[in-house]
Amino acid sequence: MLRTALRASHLQRGVMRTPLLAPSSLTIARRFISQETRAKIQDAVNSTPVVLFMKGTPDAPQCGFSRATVQILDLQGVPPEKLKTFNVLEDAELRTAIKEFSEWPTIPQVYVNGEFVGGCDIILGMHQSGELETLLEKQGVIPPIEGDAKASS
Repeated sequence: MLRTALRASHLQRGVMRTPLLAPSSLTIARRFISQETRAKIQDAVNSTPVVLFMKGTPDAPQCGFSRATVQILDLQGVPPEKLKTFNVLEDAELRTAIKEFSEWPTIPQVYVNGEFVGGCDIILGMHQSGELETLLEKQGVIPPIEGDAKASS
């Protein structure tokens, strides 16, 4: 309402001012992670077949989205030796940098064989549609189910 009133007063005077944060200003304000940090994250996502950046740990998730993502990976049968997790609450730089690295604004974030897959909402949707199981099978993370029609195609 205040914004509408201000805009109306500017229009009445025949002056339309540019917003304080013009699109070009947003670009300048963006934080860029260092090459060293980028390399560390890249090494982390390549370290294990499935990498999860989350709030908390698999045994003690600190948010519902992280908990749901851990549960989905468990339901999919991702073996513990093929899953590595990083608690972003322990490292403020990682918490910020991972969002820029993936260009994804939220945590948790899942990577499979070095490729960003998505956050909780994407993982949940893929789980519900069967796409996550297919991806994990194709990437060699989980074995195909014997006699499964998808495995033979």
